[in-house]
Amino acid sequence: MTTQQHTASYYAASANDTRQRPSLTGDATADICVIGAGFTGLSSALHLAEQGYKVIVLEASRIGFGASGRNGGQIVHSYSRDMDFIEKHYGQDTANAMGAMAFEGGQIIRDFVKRYDIRCDLKDGGIFAACTGAQLDEMASKKRLWERHGHEQLELLDASSIRQYIGSDRYTGGLLDKSGGHFHPLNLVLGEAAALESLGGVIYEGSKVVRVEQGDKVRLHTEQGCVSANHVVVAGNAYLGGLIPQLAQKSMPCGSQVLATEPLSQEVQQALLPQDQCVEDCNYLLDYYRLTGDGRLIYGGGVTYGAREPGKIEQLIRPNMLKTFPELAGVKVDFAWSGNFLLTLMRLPQFGRIGSNIYYAQGYSGHGIASSHLAGRLICDAIRGQSGRFDVFAGLPQYNFPGGRLLRVPLTAMGAWYYSLRDRLGV
Repeated sequence: MTTQQHTASYYAASANDTRQRPSLTGDATADICVIGAGFTGLSSALHLAEQGYKVIVLEASRIGFGASGRNGGQIVHSYSRDMDFIEKHYGQDTANAMGAMAFEGGQIIRDFVKRYDIRCDLKDGGIFAACTGAQLDEMASKKRLWERHGHEQLELLDASSIRQYIGSDRYTGGLLDKSGGHFHPLNLVLGEAAALESLGGVIYEGSKVVRVEQGDKVRLHTEQGCVSANHVVVAGNAYLGGLIPQLAQKSMPCGSQVLATEPLSQEVQQALLPQDQCVEDCNYLLDYYRLTGDGRLIYGGGVTYGAREPGKIEQLIRPNMLKTFPELAGVKVDFAWSGNFLLTLMRLPQFGRIGSNIYYAQGYSGHGIASSHLAGRLICDAIRGQSGRFDVFAGLPQYNFPGGRLLRVPLTAMGAWYYSLRDRLGV
């Protein structure tokens, strides 16, 4: 079987490690078998290996093939729905428990980078940029909310002070999160894979799981082999397909598009992002951008339901980039790519168990970088018998998308169109 290779992204072109791991052939045994070598899977695997477990990871394509190796590379705290929403719908105790974990994922990333000397251009600082006065008011409320849950590295910026960070006239202000940050995501996930291997973990690429046989020992069948394990972690997210039908019914893959410009001069870099912070705006269909370690501008945004060719991605994203930075009109785009994230109906992550020994975490709804690393720690704790924090997430209701597979895309697209119209009208 031919292993599907990485999409033609800037990240794949600048990866530190291009080695391909072998595919699984024959039978193998492990304490834990993880499906998916992205952030959720490798965070789980690495946390477990650090505790002495024998871990095997089965990846259908390449390490970081999905969203973990294609995303905007920004550490954004909390969840796609914030703690005020959680409190309103699920109660104060749940909001307090999730709030206590909302800023942990970014620290896990920093700990991994330091402990295993991962070279991924990690830089500190991120900004939520407000396009309207109403959005700036929302950022002031977010600051108060996050501070109530113990996060104090925040600064509210007005229209004047945000120009110290972003060389654009688009914004009325914003919120600076000094503990946010940005990095090369594929190099981070590859570094985590190497760290796992240094602890005795094994990763098989080109090893798609085609059947899960439940029991006291779970048997995971690929086309050429089988792994028997005491516990399984399902971490395929938007690339899991229909392997676990009950998980597919609860979520929907959605696409985001990203550009990478040619390398920019130091003068241009300084004009665009003088303090090298990453940025996402406050629109529902938001734009996000940052500088890379070699001086390119990464610019992404939008939500689509289906794949797009690179030429169409540039047509879609470039006008937004030029609206923010008109001076880039003559700049060449070297890379354009897309990737899928997994959306849930309530836009909250879904954690849970299937039987007693299969754990899953999925559906971060666009806030997966930090939350996936947190998920790995909580899954590890749960397998070790310390399931209290995992069960906070597992206790959230998980709803199927209305209309089933046939209607969930058009219904969700209609909702996205509505919020996009609100963004354009500034309401």
